[in-house]
Amino acid sequence: MIWSLKRSPPDLVASVDLGSNSFHLIVCRVQDGQLIIVDRLREMVRLAAGIDGDKNLSEEAQQRALDCLTRFGQRLRDLPHFAVRAVGTNTLRSAHNADDFIEQAETCLGHPIEVISGVEEARLIYLGVAHSLASDHSRRLVVDIGGGSTELIIGEDFTTQSLESLHMGCVSMSQRFFGDGSISSKAIRRAEIAAQLEVEPHYRRFQKANWQVALGASGTIRAINKIVHNSGWADYGITLPSLEKLINAMQDAGHINNLKLNGLDGERAPVFPGGVMVLYAVFKTLQIDVMHVSDGALREGLIHDLLGRIHHEDIRAKSANAFAQRYHVDMEQVARVQTTARRCLEMASTGWKLDFDEYIQWLDWASILHEIGLDISHSNYQKHGAYIIENADFAGFSKQEQIFLAFLVNAHRRKFQTKQSKSLPEYWQKAAPRLAILLRLAVLLNRSRVQSPMDFELQVKGKSLDLRFPAEWLGNHPLTQADLEQEANYLKPAGYELTFG
Repeated sequence: MIWSLKRSPPDLVASVDLGSNSFHLIVCRVQDGQLIIVDRLREMVRLAAGIDGDKNLSEEAQQRALDCLTRFGQRLRDLPHFAVRAVGTNTLRSAHNADDFIEQAETCLGHPIEVISGVEEARLIYLGVAHSLASDHSRRLVVDIGGGSTELIIGEDFTTQSLESLHMGCVSMSQRFFGDGSISSKAIRRAEIAAQLEVEPHYRRFQKANWQVALGASGTIRAINKIVHNSGWADYGITLPSLEKLINAMQDAGHINNLKLNGLDGERAPVFPGGVMVLYAVFKTLQIDVMHVSDGALREGLIHDLLGRIHHEDIRAKSANAFAQRYHVDMEQVARVQTTARRCLEMASTGWKLDFDEYIQWLDWASILHEIGLDISHSNYQKHGAYIIENADFAGFSKQEQIFLAFLVNAHRRKFQTKQSKSLPEYWQKAAPRLAILLRLAVLLNRSRVQSPMDFELQVKGKSLDLRFPAEWLGNHPLTQADLEQEANYLKPAGYELTFG
């Protein structure tokens, strides 16, 4: 949801992190440019533990999650959608029945839920960590161990330089190597090797020479930090020797039920050994001497990213422009298409009940990206562009948003197919074909690539569109007239009627 110029900035903002192990909610007040946390909720849902052999979320896991989100929804009931960001991470990226679950989850929460890629998760984690620290211009390695994935990030101040999401987390590793609860030396060794195999391909980017300070984020690393300090194994931060002592203590316990570690709560114990082995592998592979612990993480990053959108510092705009530059897009043509698309939306917004402030950015981004496929091939370039948008790592965009943007780009020329819009979240399904039509008209009217067309009028009602030009203009532009005739034929199978004159 995009913040509107017509709306006042909200007094409260909130973020919901639907993690693979825990769900988190924070509510903040913005006061004098500072964030003040007014409420914080956390529940151990263990969503990843509910993935079955067919990679579906079990009914039990879904019910735990829905019950939690119902409670969160009560807290968020009075907040508007544009003041809340809720995201799902690794488990919802991988579960085959995630879409069905999300539909129910949004009803319980009362707000849209996005699924973000691993790299986008890493970016948001770093944003949360960076805002929790004083700016010292040091290059930081940030490690976050979640339930199903582990994120590695190198950044300086608020800018990321390297991002990676590894397919291992405290839940998945604990299930894989300590699933029966026993903690044997053999299981520990197997977990260590498996984790190192995940980290080693990324050694060159994340080696010690590329950063100055190592920081850990989220529950697993915070728990480890608390335990090694309470046990007297480290004086400041987490060290490799302190991790080795922790691993020896786990092995001596022999079973998860016997873990008596000062600082380990009972809820975390079943997934703790896997998390420890992930961190140990990261330490050894990347040669970390000491790791300090950050107060910020994904949920704080979500809040700061949301505030950026509210104050028109949206990373998504930067991402779209960066991709346009990478694929050598004609930015003068982009400007012409944007101008025409904006005019079309202004005239169609009332008849089609499209909130101008909500949808103008989507038309802007689609205008910027509609020709990126030309760098691959002119034939069906809209399909190449849509594929890039849907599958690339697009900073700031959720997976659903990438699919929405890909739909607009794919539908901007040739046959008008709307069936793909049915896979979009319900709140976009009606708007998506209509925005695509406006983009199609903007591209068509700028086919000459010389200047934006002169004044025209567009009226819409239901599935009828009527374009009107000044007298004799169409007669002087026979190519445009032919294109409009063809466009009317393209739109007809979808039930839209285009008239012009």
